[in-house]
Amino acid sequence: MRVTNAPASRKRRKRMIQAAKGFRMRRSKLYRYASDALDHGRQYAYRDRRTRKRNFRQLWQIRINAAARAAGLTYNRFLEGLKAAGCALNRKILADLAAQDTAAFAELVKLSKDALQAKQARSVQPA
Repeated sequence: MRVTNAPASRKRRKRMIQAAKGFRMRRSKLYRYASDALDHGRQYAYRDRRTRKRNFRQLWQIRINAAARAAGLTYNRFLEGLKAAGCALNRKILADLAAQDTAAFAELVKLSKDALQAKQARSVQPA
């Protein structure tokens, strides 16, 4: 007698079809096509979870750079000054301040400029 394991197979296929809910045409109705569609979709999801982090960091850098240049500094010099001042804000917070709270960002620019001047003064003095 041939054993087909029918209940488990049906459950597995049904789970796949239900996961493909919202797909169009046979991708949501037929197991073979739903399986392929889900495999592709999951590969894209895996890849794009990493890409999203890249894209957001890039967006934050653009926002910080625009606000810093409006205040008379480049992105690079602004972050160098913040690091010299010991400011531990990350790019996400800095970008949010640049977009939402210009007064607070102006204070950070001032802090950065002061730290850069102090750093330059230390490097100019003879040892």
